[in-house]
Amino acid sequence: MKIDTIITDWRPPEVTPVNLLTSVVTHYSLVKFYVQVIYCIIQPARCVQVIEKYLSGGMCGYDREGSPIWYDVIGPVDPKGLFLSASRQDFIKSKIRECEMLQKECSLQSEKLGKNVESITMIYDVEGLALKHLWKPAIETYGEILQMFEENYPEGLKRLFVIKAPKLFPVAYNLIKHLLSEATRQKINILGANWQEVLLKYIDEEELPAMYGGKLTDPDGDPRCRNKIHHVGPVPPSYYVRDHVKVDYEQCTTVSRGSSKQLDFEILFPGCVLRWQFATDSADIGFGVFLKPKMGERMKAAQMEEVVYSQRYNAHLVPEDGSLTCERPGVYVLRFDNTYSIFQAKRISFTVEVLLPDHLQMKIKTQ
Repeated sequence: MKIDTIITDWRPPEVTPVNLLTSVVTHYSLVKFYVQVIYCIIQPARCVQVIEKYLSGGMCGYDREGSPIWYDVIGPVDPKGLFLSASRQDFIKSKIRECEMLQKECSLQSEKLGKNVESITMIYDVEGLALKHLWKPAIETYGEILQMFEENYPEGLKRLFVIKAPKLFPVAYNLIKHLLSEATRQKINILGANWQEVLLKYIDEEELPAMYGGKLTDPDGDPRCRNKIHHVGPVPPSYYVRDHVKVDYEQCTTVSRGSSKQLDFEILFPGCVLRWQFATDSADIGFGVFLKPKMGERMKAAQMEEVVYSQRYNAHLVPEDGSLTCERPGVYVLRFDNTYSIFQAKRISFTVEVLLPDHLQMKIKTQ
């Protein structure tokens, strides 16, 4: 084809408000992300110490194809302690640092092995997953991190193994699965009782920590390989920089003086999680959770089964949050108690959610 033909045939793409806005938003998101990447690379010392010290996990070993292996150890993590000690952006920047480190490790492996290594294997050890890990601010931040990973490292994950999943795992998975692309979901393998056997199909025993069924240990013989994989505990209060995390509440109500307010939630099958957060404007409030057999009929507290002990909370000073695994079907009643106050009504801001398990879409893979 002649040069003049190319020039004659070329036409600039049509510019419309819609595709212009899409382009601007896309490029702005990319620029914003890469600014964070550069920040994380040139200022690694700015990483908040508490995250480095008390966020479990780490890179340890390589799979049979030479890809780096990253471990996330969920049970020991103290979400509330971490969020009282560092900001949401601190966590996101920490994860960017980890992703960039793993990308660099893939490049080093490519040079070493003489083949293209561009993705990692992940192992999620969810033993000890508890209601504290479903704390809303933590789940929301984890969602942001997943979106960041999906948008900027779409081919960075080769496969992910979930091991030692407790009964609560389907609820936790259901909270974040909508953030995952179908391609990513297909890479997730939720292993059953023979998880060690499955891991050894993909990872040589010399590269797999002894606590996970391999032979790898630290120089001192530690089977957990804690020199590479952090296994930590609760964050000491001495690290706290705030006494609560700011929350945007979905509803408000006023409990009149000398009265109570009941919120009914019908749970149709066991395994659901009831999660709540609330704060008052100016004074304390009583709060408890009760169980009654059916909807519609208001019952006194003494007539219902008390499943979360009712007590008074200084929710005007520190917002309160909690959760309950509903072991039985029925109507769960969240009761705000102001019967002890004969002079003052209480205004309450609150959010209540029923978290459902993802039984239908989860499959236990045993081979």
